[in-house]
Amino acid sequence: MRPAALDWSVENCTIARAMAILGERWTLVVLREVFNGVRRFDDMRVHTGIPRQLLANRLAALVEREVLRREPYREPGSRVRHECRLTEKGLDLWPVLVAVLDWGDRYLADPDGSPLSVAHRDCGAEVRVELRCAAGHEVAVPRDVLPRPGPGARRREAAPERGSGD
Repeated sequence: MRPAALDWSVENCTIARAMAILGERWTLVVLREVFNGVRRFDDMRVHTGIPRQLLANRLAALVEREVLRREPYREPGSRVRHECRLTEKGLDLWPVLVAVLDWGDRYLADPDGSPLSVAHRDCGAEVRVELRCAAGHEVAVPRDVLPRPGPGARRREAAPERGSGD
């Protein structure tokens, strides 16, 4: 049976657009650092081991895409430097990082457990990402989610039929 998704174009796919920003391995590591309060270039480089030029490129790309903003600071007796702060667009990625953390904890953690946990500032309880429909129902099983064309979906132009020899 032919999947219905083949009838729809992926040219304006927002997942692909998001991954164009987030899809490189070091990008999520940089975001992890900023979410954890490591905002200065040298601290980030030493803490992560990311090569200097690669880190500079990742930070510049995230600033250009308005995920991070550069904030000036000055240590006594030295020149003005910049640290990275999350924009609103960047803060909206927190659930994505928590979901990646949760997946990593489930499948990739050392026997002792995760080296990081996230807690609700007000009560201290562990924070998790969960799926809910707009009616408020918890979606406990991923197979209960049905992908379907959204309001921006565009029909694909008819592709030539494949022959039986393909």
